[in-house]
Amino acid sequence: MKIAGAFVVAGLLAVCALTGADQVDIDWSRVKPIDEFDHYWSRLPQEWQVYRTAQPNRRIVNGVEALPGQFPYQIALISDFGTGSGLCGGTVITNNYILTAAHCVVGGNGNVAIGGTAILGAHDRTDASEPSQQRISFTQAGVSVHSGYDSSTIRNDIATVRLSTPAVFNARVQPIRLPARSDSRTFAGLEGTASGFGRTSDASPNTSPVVMFTRNPILSNAQCNSFWSTALVQDQNVCLDASGGRSPCNGDSGGPLAVQDGGSLEVGIASFVSAAGCASGAPSVWVRISHFRDWIEQHSDYVFGA
Repeated sequence: MKIAGAFVVAGLLAVCALTGADQVDIDWSRVKPIDEFDHYWSRLPQEWQVYRTAQPNRRIVNGVEALPGQFPYQIALISDFGTGSGLCGGTVITNNYILTAAHCVVGGNGNVAIGGTAILGAHDRTDASEPSQQRISFTQAGVSVHSGYDSSTIRNDIATVRLSTPAVFNARVQPIRLPARSDSRTFAGLEGTASGFGRTSDASPNTSPVVMFTRNPILSNAQCNSFWSTALVQDQNVCLDASGGRSPCNGDSGGPLAVQDGGSLEVGIASFVSAAGCASGAPSVWVRISHFRDWIEQHSDYVFGA
């Protein structure tokens, strides 16, 4: 079945207070989904406004809790838009740079976040007393959004964030590898791991305080387009199977899709899911990292292998 156009961008808005250059006190009780804010819907085509009242399952559906430190590259990214702050996922790619989705750092009217905070090394992102956590600020000048990003078609949904202070690598904070230039694989058929802090129940607006994950097969784009259409899923995308109701969802935007290849290798960035529900069977759609290698090198200090 085709579900073209029926999607919800996986992301959250929150309100937070910055209390110092690299110290953040976050009122997590004020976090709510991005689709409850008018500026989210104003960016979508008129024919998709019907999904404004949809109530899909918004979480890593049927996922399990990660072990502390299991995904040392996973971060929580808080982007400040002045009137509110967005909570997304992201990955550590160097000690200076985070990789995430463009829609995580672009607010209403296309405005780039004025700054924010990356929470690294967290198992429970709400527990500032975790000794593994590093809460590092970033500025608007440190945000790079792909010049071709289009919120209405979800094209080029990729961004990098330069940290104001370099991260300190340890057992709980490590960079993830990205596909080398010679790596031409589509990764279809491999098991992909999706992780993040998305919602844990339809009945509750709360997101997961701890890292959750699921493992699902990566689909070919031809398989993915038996659900979506080529208008949305193109060569710059990669899809993850959602059979059995296991899927990333709202709150997981910008986070990683990884495969095991001599260690964790990030092949995708969480971009969008179906408004029919995360357990609907529609594959989740990700930014294909190998499509954007040149752009990533130009907007970070990551150097791809040959």
